Amino acid sequence: MHPKLCNILGWLVVILVALLVATGTRAYAIQTCYVPTASMSPTLMPGDRIIVDKLAGSIHRGDIVVFRNVPADQGGPPTLVKRVVGLPGDVVSGSGNQVFIDGKPLAQPWLPPLTGNCRTTQSMPITTTKITADHYFVMGDCRAISDDSRYWGTVPASNIIGKVEIIAWRNGHPWFHWF
Repeated sequence: MHPKLCNILGWLVVILVALLVATGTRAYAIQTCYVPTASMSPTLMPGDRIIVDKLAGSIHRGDIVVFRNVPADQGGPPTLVKRVVGLPGDVVSGSGNQVFIDGKPLAQPWLPPLTGNCRTTQSMPITTTKITADHYFVMGDCRAISDDSRYWGTVPASNIIGKVEIIAWRNGHPWFHWF
């Protein structure tokens, strides 16, 4: 075989393998998403590009997850980004920015200092909710403007796409922050 033809075939194989790996990784391991609303401000800003780990293990309180919208939230974006506050089996309640789990105040070390519209303590109260198996109670960090589990209920585990691992893009340029 002619050396030039071998070289071309070699490059075609490399490109084909790279495309297959990229497609498989995107389909099964990681995904990029954008943040559609300000409900996670200031942790995540509208337009941020995030990298989601679709193979993440168990979900813990405080994790930020991307999920397919629940049917009770008609007209919202097809995917949402929120923070997990309540786990299966928990009884969640609260008002303002204070959340109670099984009647005890929840420490929220992940919640950044809130300013502006997010600072208000006049957000929607949390009706006492017993979280069923394979469901999660999620809230935005900017509680005053977040449309979340307080409004449309818990998120089934089957709707969760994955956990947010990295902010990769902010304000029109690369910006890396790991969670």
